[in-house]
Amino acid sequence: MSGPVQLRTPLGEEVLSLRAGDHVELSGLVYTARDEAHLRMQEQGIPFDPKGAVVYHCGPVIHDNRVIAAGPTTSARMNELSGFLFDRGVRGLIGKGGMGTTVREQLRGRGVYLAFTGGCAALASSHMSLKGVFYEDLGMAEAVWAIELDRLPLVVGIDSHGNDIFEAARKNAGTAFGNYTKNPSPCR
Repeated sequence: MSGPVQLRTPLGEEVLSLRAGDHVELSGLVYTARDEAHLRMQEQGIPFDPKGAVVYHCGPVIHDNRVIAAGPTTSARMNELSGFLFDRGVRGLIGKGGMGTTVREQLRGRGVYLAFTGGCAALASSHMSLKGVFYEDLGMAEAVWAIELDRLPLVVGIDSHGNDIFEAARKNAGTAFGNYTKNPSPCR
C-alpha cells in the first residue's frame, strides 16, 4: 500500500487524476476564507493569485504572528459563494462536511474539495506557519490569512469527476436506515 499523494500549491492538472477517498498531504501556500471574505472578494477582487490556489474554509486563531488553531468551518455555507473562485483558476477547497451539488458540478474538470476532520484545530496548526493577511479589517475569523502548509493530511472529498464521499455516505446511511425500518430489531 502506498502512502498519501504529495501535493504542493499552486496546484495544476495533477489534481484531475485524484479520486474521492484518496489520501493526500498538502504543502505550500493556502488562503483562509469564510463567508465575509468570499463576499469581499466578489466585490473587490481576489487579493492573491488565484491560479492553482487553494482556499481553506477556516477562521484561524492567530496569536503573536502564529497560527494557534485552524480547524475547518462548515463548507456548505459557501455553496453559493464559490463559483467565481473556480472561474478565476482556484483548483482546491479545504473544509469539513462536504459541499452541494452546484459546487460538485463546478469542480468537474477543474479541481477538488479536500476534507479535514473537524475538532482537530491544534493538529492542523501544527502543520502551518503564518505568511500574511488580507482584509484584516474583517476580524480574525473572517480575514483572508495566507498560511504555509507542511504536509497537512487531507482526504479528497469531491474529485474533479463528480465523485463525492459525502453524497455516497448519505446514500449509504439512507439505505441502512431503510433496511432497519423494514426489519426492526426484535429487541426493544
